[in-house]
Amino acid sequence: MRISSLRLHWVRIPFHEPFRISSGEVSLKDAVLIELQADGRRAGEKVTGWGEASPMAGAFYSAETPESTWDFLCKRLALEMLAQPERSAEEFAVWLAEIPGEPFAKAGLEGAVWDLHCQKISKPLWAILGGRKRPIPSGAAIGLMATLEDLLDRVEKFLRLGYRRIKIKIAPGHDVALVRAVRQRFGDIPLMVDANAAYHLKDALVFEELDRLGLMMIEQPLARDAISEHAELQSRLRTPICLDESADNLKSISEIIQLGSARILNIKVQRMGGLWLAGQAHDAAKAVGIPCWLGTMPELGIASAQGLHLATLPNFSFPSDVEASSRWYADDIITPLIEVSKDGYISLPDGPGMGYQVDAAKVSRYRIRQAEFCA
Repeated sequence: MRISSLRLHWVRIPFHEPFRISSGEVSLKDAVLIELQADGRRAGEKVTGWGEASPMAGAFYSAETPESTWDFLCKRLALEMLAQPERSAEEFAVWLAEIPGEPFAKAGLEGAVWDLHCQKISKPLWAILGGRKRPIPSGAAIGLMATLEDLLDRVEKFLRLGYRRIKIKIAPGHDVALVRAVRQRFGDIPLMVDANAAYHLKDALVFEELDRLGLMMIEQPLARDAISEHAELQSRLRTPICLDESADNLKSISEIIQLGSARILNIKVQRMGGLWLAGQAHDAAKAVGIPCWLGTMPELGIASAQGLHLATLPNFSFPSDVEASSRWYADDIITPLIEVSKDGYISLPDGPGMGYQVDAAKVSRYRIRQAEFCA
């Protein structure tokens, strides 16, 4: 491929409700969309690929922010890519993986490269990634709610909509009682909790109580770098620990595997720094029999769709956190919108690349900043 131009679109779309976890909340979704153009197979033909870099506003969810991602794309990645614009998709992916820092920026740019590559050769993304087209089970994630009744109402709503499992956020002082209330109301539903690294090993008694409540998994109970502490906690529990924030690079995943710190991994394309590295994380877990599932930050439609293509790989065994577009956002920038069937699955549309189309009018409507670079 020879990249001829790169455009950045910073968009901002309101959430239906604040996204709230143990460390903070946000009510607007920021994302930087990457639009690449290259020459097509015929004279004068142009082919376009899209990617999405999707950190949350503020630093409560990751060290990266929309501002840092925008700056890294503008001041480094765009310039370096267009300085050597003629490379294969694999070469672009390897180049990005070798650059330290800013995984969201790299994931967005790499997603655009893979989409462009797929458009040029008229193949779906899942086929290039080595997957098998299949419906992806979707699980509902419910943030910290103002009242217990609000939480129970949300659980009831998402069960009625057909989601394949329920995940509730927990925080110190808001944990065991929430799970007990859900169990009392809804019985033996597929249920997990996500602590977003809010606890310490000294809180092990909380997790021993949760261990009696039949959970699918406990996601990221301790700090990101507490990999050995997670191994100790896992040895005390029957319930699988799932690591998310800790599973952000191949070195950490190797350590998790070596120490036995988790029995399940949540793989996030944005946190890993791209589809290529996320695929390698999947393969490393598969080789030792650790099942995975595809997480989300959450993201808008481009990153969500590309993640769903990755989730067709065989070791993604649990429902994804990717939900319907209308679940979180007042709108989205793809067409058709991502939808969840009545039995809780997302089916990928046919067509090259991610199969979804980017709605240029919506990009324009929600854009707050743009930049363009040419080779």
